[in-house]
Amino acid sequence: MTGTGRYLYGRWHEGPDPLAPPVDLREALDSLGRDVMQGYSPRSALDEMLRRGTRTATGLDDLTRRVWQRRAEIQARNRLDGTLREVRRLLDEAIDAERRALFPDPSDEARLSEAELDALPAGTAAAVRELAPYRWRSEQAREKYRRIEELLGRELLDAQFARMRDALSQADQVDADRAREMLADLNALLSAHAQAAGDINARFDEFMSRHGAYFPENPNDVDELIDALAARAAAAQRMLNSMTPEQRAELAELSQRAFGDPRLAGELAALNEALRALRPQEDWSSSTRFSGQQQLGLGAGAQAMADLAELDALAEQLSQSYPGARLEDIDVEALERQLGSEATVDARRLAELERQLREHGLLERAADGSLRLSPKALRRLAEAALADVIRAVRETGQRDTESAGSAGDLSGATTPWEFGDSRPWDASRTVRNAVLRVAASGAAAGRGTTDGPAGRGPHPAGDGRIRLDVTDVEVAETEHRSRAAVALCVDTSWSMVQEGRWLPMKRMALALHHLLSTRFRQDALQLITFGRHAASVELEELVGLDGVWEQGTNAHHALLLAGRHLRRHPGAKPVVLMVTDGEPTAHLEPDGTAEFSYPPSMRTLRKTVAEVDRLAGLGASVTVFRLGDDPALAEFVDLIARRSGGRVIAPVMDGLGAAVVGDYLRTRNR
Repeated sequence: MTGTGRYLYGRWHEGPDPLAPPVDLREALDSLGRDVMQGYSPRSALDEMLRRGTRTATGLDDLTRRVWQRRAEIQARNRLDGTLREVRRLLDEAIDAERRALFPDPSDEARLSEAELDALPAGTAAAVRELAPYRWRSEQAREKYRRIEELLGRELLDAQFARMRDALSQADQVDADRAREMLADLNALLSAHAQAAGDINARFDEFMSRHGAYFPENPNDVDELIDALAARAAAAQRMLNSMTPEQRAELAELSQRAFGDPRLAGELAALNEALRALRPQEDWSSSTRFSGQQQLGLGAGAQAMADLAELDALAEQLSQSYPGARLEDIDVEALERQLGSEATVDARRLAELERQLREHGLLERAADGSLRLSPKALRRLAEAALADVIRAVRETGQRDTESAGSAGDLSGATTPWEFGDSRPWDASRTVRNAVLRVAASGAAAGRGTTDGPAGRGPHPAGDGRIRLDVTDVEVAETEHRSRAAVALCVDTSWSMVQEGRWLPMKRMALALHHLLSTRFRQDALQLITFGRHAASVELEELVGLDGVWEQGTNAHHALLLAGRHLRRHPGAKPVVLMVTDGEPTAHLEPDGTAEFSYPPSMRTLRKTVAEVDRLAGLGASVTVFRLGDDPALAEFVDLIARRSGGRVIAPVMDGLGAAVVGDYLRTRNR
């Protein structure tokens, strides 16, 4: 804010974008939960979500695609012989101008000069070398040849130093001398650094004070300087590797004519040798194929190679496939250089989304270091699953009985208190009744009698003060809360994964678990999974359960565990719910091993039916939710329902959650 009361706004440079829309954590959590319940690990689910992106941010896959597209465009658009072609053009123009100057001259000297031009080698570099001592008659031809030497000097330096053209303002002899002096000082500095001789920091400061204009990167120390130089030198070497042997030979010979002085090429060769020794980890040996028509000089070619290397690094960063990968590893400055500012915004939004998922406690580290959904995240997923199920069920879950007991829940209605009623008072309705009664008493005082509220009996006129009377009291109605012991047995055999029933099964379990955790806390729920063996699991285990290829549907073992759960709660109403898509093909032997047989053996069927009978003896009816149309399965579950007094429900896949929750509520209310 300025002193005049006006506000001045500047350009935003870094940090979170203050105008960016907030990240949608609910959408992100839904995506994570869906993938986790389909069998992904939380780490894989997070990676998958970041790869796909969200409604407000492009994913890593799309950014990677754009990176590879940009790389392919560079290769398809360009070629690396621009310097050679430009030298050839200048050379031909110089020779043509010289011939035009010689043609009118009838002297023998002119004919000798023409013969010298006719005898020039076909190769560009050899012709440039042969013309070094030539005495030009044409001023235009002399200028063209001088431009060849300047061009070579500029290109060689620009190939080794980023944006060197900006530092060479005139490219005259003074610039050439300054460049050679810089190279000599640089080689001396690198040599001293390699030998750890003297105060390197002081030498670096002195070098930068003299030659800092050549280094717009503004390195902070000698190591940063070496890093920048080695990356550029390696790019220049990869550019040479990408040329044909003939082109490399031409350039090597032409480099001797850079600024008309072979010393520059010598200093550059020494610099390259030192950088190779100091940074051998740089890519000095690879090559790239270019197929376009746009000619690049040495400097532009080296920059193209540097861009390709930067794009390769970005592709690796965006892949997040290496150990310890983080979105913070992405070089957003490089991303902006290559793909523009919008790509940077997308990368920052993805990083912000991952950060907020952790900060809001939706992701946490397990004891073994793996990533997992936090209890908070599971609750949110369960809330969403239950909301979907309740909308489908369209039931309220109210009870038939009114007796409260200590575990009663308020229904919202009230009733006058009667002798022996232990339900809680409704304080607001009780005080309201007293106020109305006193007010009515005052209004009727002139008539000699006062009546309280209808049906509550007469009262003498008072003095206006509020006094409670037993007839004022109203109590809150409550719903009966009898306890239930619920065993939910879910089939986790491979067919559940194969037939697309894995995710609906987990969403159903989430919804039922959340319903009991929030509305029927007195009920005891046990989740039981059964494949080759059965196991009692916590919700977190079931949500993160991976599908495993194994043979066997051990309903016998699952019913054994269900019976054990019911016996631990002898005073609760027993409820057994089973979700399966296959007839029992395994049973548990006394030694704890699971015996598999397909088709089902009579021993497996007898042991399973015997366990159903034991549950019926505990008062439990078994409701089976049959998935699929297998006739053998339909026949067997009908048998279970008849023997236990239960029933069979064959829901559509999207209606599994509504069917299970609805049946639980129906059984609970019965």
